[in-house]
Order: sequence, then structure tokens, then C-alpha cells
Amino acid sequence: MAYQTQIHHISERVERLLLRYEELQRTNALLSQQVEVLTHERDSLKSRLSAARSRVDALLERLPENAHPHQPSTAAGAAAAAVSARAQ
Repeated sequence: MAYQTQIHHISERVERLLLRYEELQRTNALLSQQVEVLTHERDSLKSRLSAARSRVDALLERLPENAHPHQPSTAAGAAAAAVSARAQ
């Protein structure tokens, strides 16, 4: 009789482990989807940042030669200097 009880307990444990395994597989699939979405979002944001940085660099090139980059004389110059400093 003890042998049958042992087999029954082992069988129940195997069933619980299989259910847990299936649950973990579903969780893993969902997490993989989230990673894919977040990776795509990150790549998009990096692309947008690069484009914005290029636009700021182009604007900085158009500034007059006498404008000192560390002492901006206008609000636009201050914003450009702040963006440039963050980029470094």
C-alpha cells in the first residue's frame, strides 16, 4: 500500500511540475514579446535622437563665428549648448 501512495504522490508532483512548466513557457513567451517591442522602441528612440542631434549640429554650424559655445548669448544658444553638453 505504501508503494501505491508513493507512486500517487510522485504522479501528483509530476503533474504540478508540468503545469508549472507550461506556465513558465507562457510567461517566457510574453516576456520575449515585451523584449521585442521594447527593443524596437529603443531603436526608434535612438534613431530620433540621432536625427535631433544632427539638426542641432546643423543649427550650431549656422551660428556666427563670434558666438562662444560656453557662453551663449541667446536662449537658442543656451539650449544648443545644453544639448551639446548632454551628448558628450
